[in-house]
Amino acid sequence: MKDVSEESYFLVREDVLTESMQKTLEAKRLLQNGEESTIWDAVKRVGLSRSAFYKYRDTVFPFHSVVQERILTIFLQLEDREGSLAELLKTVSDAKCNVLTIHQTIPIQGRANVTLSLDVTEMTMELNAFLQSLKRLAFVESADVVSSGAF
Repeated sequence: MKDVSEESYFLVREDVLTESMQKTLEAKRLLQNGEESTIWDAVKRVGLSRSAFYKYRDTVFPFHSVVQERILTIFLQLEDREGSLAELLKTVSDAKCNVLTIHQTIPIQGRANVTLSLDVTEMTMELNAFLQSLKRLAFVESADVVSSGAF
């Protein structure tokens, strides 16, 4: 058997995968999302044999699940209030985002701009829900995505 470090990996379009591979991916999605609780129920729902599922389950993956690092850059305009950056960073931390960089301008006319680059690999919510949680903070006037990798 080949050592894992010697194996080759390829990125292929879904339509060139065999039907069994596509059904395996769908069954894995059903299990991951909790739509089905057992492998038997998941394969039955997608019309796949259990043996085919076990053959492919450790060899086919959706692209987003193998991306090692997901970086999100957000530009925020904040009202200059004491403790606002700390509260912003607490919200980021609560969402399980890791801060990579912070750039804050000097407040001018009671406003400051903040650019955050975040590793969102472990983020516990969807991107839109995360942005909404930032925008709900009383001192945040705007929050916009500048760039997002692997979303």
